[in-house]
Amino acid sequence: MTKIFCGVDVSSDSFEARIGQQGAALRAANSVQGAEQLAAFCRQHDVDLLVMEATGGYERFLFTALWAAGVACAIANPCAVRRFAEAMGVLEKTDRIDAGIIAWYAQVKPIAAQEPASANQQRLRALVTRLRQLTAMKVAQSNQRRLLKEATVLASIDEIIAVLRRQIRQLEAAIGDLIGADRLWSKLDETFRSIKGVADRTVANVMAVFPEVGTVSNKAAAKLVGLAPFARDSGKHNGKRTVRGGRSAIRAILFTVAEVVRRHDPEFADFHRRLIEAGKPKKVVRIALARKLLVKLNAKARDVRKQLALAT
Repeated sequence: MTKIFCGVDVSSDSFEARIGQQGAALRAANSVQGAEQLAAFCRQHDVDLLVMEATGGYERFLFTALWAAGVACAIANPCAVRRFAEAMGVLEKTDRIDAGIIAWYAQVKPIAAQEPASANQQRLRALVTRLRQLTAMKVAQSNQRRLLKEATVLASIDEIIAVLRRQIRQLEAAIGDLIGADRLWSKLDETFRSIKGVADRTVANVMAVFPEVGTVSNKAAAKLVGLAPFARDSGKHNGKRTVRGGRSAIRAILFTVAEVVRRHDPEFADFHRRLIEAGKPKKVVRIALARKLLVKLNAKARDVRKQLALAT
């Protein structure tokens, strides 16, 4: 049975929707009224799946509102959609053409509906993101302070750092309360921190950015995070395997934490030593350690989920 796809090109103020590559179209405001119009448009045309691109956050409201209205939605990678359009010889670019390309892409590449994150998941992600931003600001201010001697400027920086520290403590407390109130998260928190070197911030970042932990295979987890090496072979040429894509936020955390873990965990220390003795480049060693940590976290999360499922 042929499925009907609706592609949606979203901007800050409006969106363009289209049934299939060249079907009926709708343009409306990116608002409550616009979401209602789009939901009715999808029901009118018996749409099986609505697909939109990730647009830096402009798509979030529409995505959530449509799911609430009973319309199944998915979000596609904009780079993949653009490359698909170029491969198909479509070089023109307008909102309506883009909407049709998104629907065409969804038809060619099977895309599953992706339900929106729960309210708690969205809140945790927002808190963790803000904590990361404030931490980066604090580091920047501290670095600037070391280069200064002027008392007035130093006082200004110290005041800003004090505010940042206070807000960081408040966010850490709010994140801790949110994790502690959730049965799964609190158990994952306890289990993850049993690995020496894994702290509360690591746990919060994993739960916020990689909620699939423990529900996917180790290979799938590595690919989602961007720690899976991709082959680059052609004919007699065997290219160097490289990692790319994935969720940079969680990957950066794993790089840092894996280095701490290997100083405290004999298993990681031995793994690191064997890689060095084998002459592996530093970057390869760094990636391998991060992937090993991810696999361990994924396995522990899988066990926790099984235990909780059996207990219910």
